[in-house]
Amino acid sequence: MRPPKKARDHAETDFDRELNDLPAELRWREWMRRIEAVLFASASPVPREDLARVVGQGASVDLLVEDLVADLEGRSFEVAQVAGGWMLRTRPTYAPAIRAAADVGEQLLDLDEYDVAVLAAIAYHQPVTRDGLKDIFGKEISRDLIGRLHARGLIGTGPRSPRRGAPYTVLSR
Repeated sequence: MRPPKKARDHAETDFDRELNDLPAELRWREWMRRIEAVLFASASPVPREDLARVVGQGASVDLLVEDLVADLEGRSFEVAQVAGGWMLRTRPTYAPAIRAAADVGEQLLDLDEYDVAVLAAIAYHQPVTRDGLKDIFGKEISRDLIGRLHARGLIGTGPRSPRRGAPYTVLSR
């Protein structure tokens, strides 16, 4: 959730986006680190517009993210493009280590193929409404299924859709 506009405006006036006192190479590196910090601190994908607030006027967010991706090569985490933004996530190779450390053991989710298909559609198209899922699958997606996936912590409530009735969207976790 964003801070109120007044607080955001004040914070932005005190914030040096341009970094004109730094040489070009150090300025670029600092912008990369700022993007990395924002992605690290965010629990959800961060859109380009939000990342543009922490870099200079002429800087390309896409190029900065590309350089950050290259900089993180070989690390246990990566930058992933998800739902119209970017986020940091652990590389799949390290899933066994995370499971061992988190002691999740043999937890069965007991999901059938349809449940997994709906979960995959939510992850790919997030944020998405039930109507959006209906368009994908060609039939209604029950509230019970959405509730079961939510109860298991596999999806969460997203922002309201900017459509009539402002339905809630769902996001994968």
